[in-house]
Amino acid sequence: MKTHELLPEHFEQFRRLSTCAVASAIETFGVRLRNTGFTNHHIRCIFPELPPVVGYAVTARIRASDPPMEGHTYYYRNDWWSAIRNIPAPRIAVVEDLDQPAGRGGFVGEVHANVLRALGCTALVTNGAVRDITAVRSTGFQMFAGSVSVSHAYAHVFDFGGAVEVAGLKVRPGNLLHGDIHGVQTVPLEIAEEVPSVALQILRDRERLIGICRSPDFSLDKLREAIKGVESWFETSANKKPNNVR
Repeated sequence: MKTHELLPEHFEQFRRLSTCAVASAIETFGVRLRNTGFTNHHIRCIFPELPPVVGYAVTARIRASDPPMEGHTYYYRNDWWSAIRNIPAPRIAVVEDLDQPAGRGGFVGEVHANVLRALGCTALVTNGAVRDITAVRSTGFQMFAGSVSVSHAYAHVFDFGGAVEVAGLKVRPGNLLHGDIHGVQTVPLEIAEEVPSVALQILRDRERLIGICRSPDFSLDKLREAIKGVESWFETSANKKPNNVR
């Protein structure tokens, strides 16, 4: 599958930015509603101490409560591993658990995390469960999950390479994802190259406003004036953007 590929320096820029800064930057382009494009509270970041991750989505759907029709473990469907390489690196695995409720068994543990790392994945995003937390932490592989589990139960892939939905976030293969302690979001590819510079401007504006609030000479007039300057910058910036990204 072909997808728009960013340069290595673009990925590095995203790794230095929080999801909050990136989300605020995306909002300025007006390409989607502000209440869409990110995960909800039904998943959490397993290793909040790790830096932000960024990569193209590779997708699969699993079940863990019932045995697969054939084979006995997730190793049986290693054709998914081959398909992962059809998406450019870096990659993020997005796995939708179709069980009700999700998370009976952990699909990714120590072994599978290392397999995914070897296949160029930097993280896993799932509404299901994960396990072997201590062992996975040492690898630097990030996980966002709905829960943790003692066992993998009957966790197995039953299809892959299609659209999935995890914690309210709809993801298709090749979507650009960005995640950290706050959660995971998609970054529209048509604006991705421009997002980091806008995010940095937002961070500079935040620092200026916070500096005013912390100043011994704080006044509401100074704060209001600074906010007007921020709003003026964004209005000017929006007017310079092409109509298809506003």
